[in-house]
Amino acid sequence: MMQAGIFTGYFPYDLKTTAQKIRAHNFNTVQLDLHFSDIDVSDGQVTPEKCRTIRDTFRDHHLPICCTSAYTNIVHPDPATRKVRLDRLKEILAHAQYLGSPYVISETGTFDTSSDWVHHPKNKTEEGWDDCRAVITDLAKFAWDHGAVFLLETYVNNVVGSVEETLRMFAEVDHPGLGLLMDPTNYFEAHNIGQMDKTLNYVFDALSDKIKIAHAKDVKRSGDDKSEKHSDIGDASAAESHTFRGVGEIELPAPGLGELNYDLYLQRLAQKHPNIPMIIEHLDESDVARAKAFLDGKLRANGC
Repeated sequence: MMQAGIFTGYFPYDLKTTAQKIRAHNFNTVQLDLHFSDIDVSDGQVTPEKCRTIRDTFRDHHLPICCTSAYTNIVHPDPATRKVRLDRLKEILAHAQYLGSPYVISETGTFDTSSDWVHHPKNKTEEGWDDCRAVITDLAKFAWDHGAVFLLETYVNNVVGSVEETLRMFAEVDHPGLGLLMDPTNYFEAHNIGQMDKTLNYVFDALSDKIKIAHAKDVKRSGDDKSEKHSDIGDASAAESHTFRGVGEIELPAPGLGELNYDLYLQRLAQKHPNIPMIIEHLDESDVARAKAFLDGKLRANGC
């Protein structure tokens, strides 16, 4: 059966308290965010000893780490900024072996400088593609050399956003150090959200064999508000990836608050990945119990 998990970053506490609060919701795995009030794991401060402490604390609370977040704009157009971001991502990749899971996740980036989530014309050019592919090739090789696997999380506004672009990237970077984080909501735009089942089936027909971890959020039309949306999750230092809730025509709320056909999503996912971790996201701590009850109900109803 699928495992229900959540990002640790939605619980902005010290390490032990974070583990206790997540376990109190009866989760049995986590996606790790290297962000705790009592342990410095900022840039350049990650060590094998600290990683083992984090890993063992979650294990002691029956919450094995299934993957680690390293979300950043991997193609930031400023060379110095890009180097800082990629150095951090590689620091996490190099320490994944001490955290209990080889999987480290990031989005594929945008050439926009104002946000990691907005479209830029260069994103959909061959020049932008070649640049992104070179970065991903390097990350896949680096990951593999350090006992890790770099997982792409696609998003429509990033360089790799569509099913076709995802397939192309995996064809051109054919390496065991590269895998896919499955979140079908990230493939929806105004032109295909009205074809929910057709789009979901297309995503899984094309990409099922690349999937390593799955996310649980939702998708819906944004209505009149086309601005970039963020949510206050009670942590002033939270990563943008945790506060982001969509931009333009599409909003990305917590699971159960949108239009995603969860029954079909879980059925298709379970066909090839019956024991995959399902990681809840896009919420704050006050909504965790509701979101978990929704996901548990869908898993039970679909025999997953």
